[in-house]
Amino acid sequence: MKQSETQKIGFLAVPQFSMLSFVAALEPLRAANRLSEQPLYEWHIFSQDNQPVAASNGLPISPDRQFEQTADIDLMIVVAGIGTTLIRDKRLFEWLRQLSRRGVTLGATSTASLLLARARLLSNHRCTIHWENKESFEEEFPELNITGELYEIDGNVMTCSGGLASLDMMCHKIALEHGADLAMGCAEQFIHPQIRPANEKQRMELQFRHNTNHPRLLKVIQLMRSQTEEILSCTEIGDKVGLSTRQMERLFKIHLRTTPNAFYMQLRLERATHLLLQSTMSITQIATACGFNSTSYFTRCYTRSFGLTPREQRQKR
Repeated sequence: MKQSETQKIGFLAVPQFSMLSFVAALEPLRAANRLSEQPLYEWHIFSQDNQPVAASNGLPISPDRQFEQTADIDLMIVVAGIGTTLIRDKRLFEWLRQLSRRGVTLGATSTASLLLARARLLSNHRCTIHWENKESFEEEFPELNITGELYEIDGNVMTCSGGLASLDMMCHKIALEHGADLAMGCAEQFIHPQIRPANEKQRMELQFRHNTNHPRLLKVIQLMRSQTEEILSCTEIGDKVGLSTRQMERLFKIHLRTTPNAFYMQLRLERATHLLLQSTMSITQIATACGFNSTSYFTRCYTRSFGLTPREQRQKR
């Protein structure tokens, strides 16, 4: 195999980044070097203040380069996780724009796509983000082409939804640059027998998530998930899927050990939690978006379910 020029990749660790996303993006590079017996990739860790950065699991990583030492970097991947919605660092955004102007490819894992967007670097690119943040991302940047894919590689920008999708994205990158055989070899090193295409779903199929294969029950759940703002009655749902209210209640009791109304309410409150933590919508707007006819009723239901008010939940970000 002929010698290849070493590509230098930076990882900017943002506080509370996802350790899994970070490691899943880095390890394929190590495997590619090992299997090819060539230094195809070199990587360096950066942080905004040149100090160790703690991941969301509490484990710290230390930068091995200063924030300004990017002259030879070919690709800079921002690795993020929880708490990213609060980051509005003008110095960081200008740093990212400078890298882009120099021709450096920019990458993002999980919620870091939000930072690239705030730096105005995603306007002409397809992009993706973790499913939990997609709705609030679309709210803040309605003009962007947000696909919800596992990962997107579009020109000089690459984004992924996080978790093990980082591994798929980096293996796909290796395949593009050094061939499918090497990429598959890297994936197999991590007992990852198939490099998933970008268009595979981020979330687990409903039947696995709820441990049921009952077709009409799954239709009910899907309908409830799609109607969290304009709430349907059990009678309306039953008419759409061919079930009486009594039949629906029986299915929920047998398969999910709850009632349709309680399940529906929980879906709406879970969506409310995502919006409280990941969006800038007001609590009144969130109440409306989740099908509550008043903020006070939303607050009572939320407090009863989670033991804290929506405002207290938002303050935990």
